[in-house]
Amino acid sequence: MAEPTKADSSGAGTESFRIAGPIATGLELFVLHQPPVPESATRGAVLYVHGATFPCNLAVGFKFDEPSWMDDLAQAGFDVWAFDFHGYGGSSRYTEMAEPPSAHPPLGRATVAVEQIDTVVRFVLERTNRKRLHLIAHSWGTQPAGLFASQYPERADRLVFFAPILQRNMTNLPSPNTAPAYRLWTVDDQWRRFVEDVPKDHPPVLLKRHFERWALAYLASDPASATRTPPAVMTPGGPNADIFASWSGELAYTPAAIRASTLLVRGEWDSLCTDADAGWLRSAFRRDTALRDVKIPQATHLMHLEEGRFDLHRATREFLTDEEPT
Repeated sequence: MAEPTKADSSGAGTESFRIAGPIATGLELFVLHQPPVPESATRGAVLYVHGATFPCNLAVGFKFDEPSWMDDLAQAGFDVWAFDFHGYGGSSRYTEMAEPPSAHPPLGRATVAVEQIDTVVRFVLERTNRKRLHLIAHSWGTQPAGLFASQYPERADRLVFFAPILQRNMTNLPSPNTAPAYRLWTVDDQWRRFVEDVPKDHPPVLLKRHFERWALAYLASDPASATRTPPAVMTPGGPNADIFASWSGELAYTPAAIRASTLLVRGEWDSLCTDADAGWLRSAFRRDTALRDVKIPQATHLMHLEEGRFDLHRATREFLTDEEPT
C-alpha cells in the first residue's frame, strides 16, 4: 500500500492515499481520510461512495464557508474515508477514455465499480484494524454500494442511501448497451442540474458564489478539462447505462438481499428519487431489515452542496449514532 500524502483541499489532519485498484486493472484509486475528533475516541469508520458526475473532494470533502460533510462526521467521532472511482478525480483514468466514446461499451458500470469499493474497504479495514464499516452512498453510487452490502454483509455495518437511483418501469429509454464509453460535463451542464428541480418562484438553494467556487474546483478535477472547448470534465459512461437499466426495470442489486440497517434520505424536490421511488424501495426491502425514510424540505438531488446540507448532515449523524435504528 502507498504511504499517505497530505491532501491539499480538505480539512486539517486530512491525508490521501493512492492504492492499487482491483487485480489486473493496472489502475490506481485515490483514497481520502479524515480521522475522528478526538482521534482517541471513535464511533466507527465511514466510507463515502460518490455519484455519477463528480468525485469525493467535490462532494463529501468540499467546504464553502463552513465545515465539509467529512468535517461534520469527524467532529461527531467518526473515522471518515472517501475515494474516487476509476475515471474520476485523483484516480486513474480508464485507458479507453483516450479513444472515441463510441469505440467501447460504457465504462465503470456498477458490477465493475463494486470491485473498487471492495478494494477500498479492504484497505480501510486493514489500516484501522476493524471488521466492519458504515457506507454513505449518493445517487448512482448507491448501486455499487448496494451490491457490496449484498455480497459482503459481514463488512457492511449501516448504510446511508442518499438520493438513490432506484428501479422504475419506464419505456422507450435508450438501451444501456448503447450508452457511450464516457461523456463530458461542462460547468453549464452542472448548473442546470443544480437548478432544474427548484420551483421557479423559489430562491436558489445553492448560492451562485458557492457554485462559482465549486465549478472552478470541478474543472480542476480533470487535468484535461481545459483542453476542451468549452472546458469540460470527462466521466465514465457506465453510471448512465446503469440508470437507463434501472429505469427500465433492471436495478443493479437486489434490495431484499441487504441485511444492514439503512437510511434513505432524499430531498423534497428531487425528481430522481421521488416519493414513488422511496415507496418502491420500502416494499423491496426485507420486512426484518430496518429502513428509515427521511425527506429533507426544500432540497434536490444535490442537497449535499445546497442550503439543506446541514439537515442532511444531521439526519446522517443521528442515524449512524442511534443504538437501535428503525
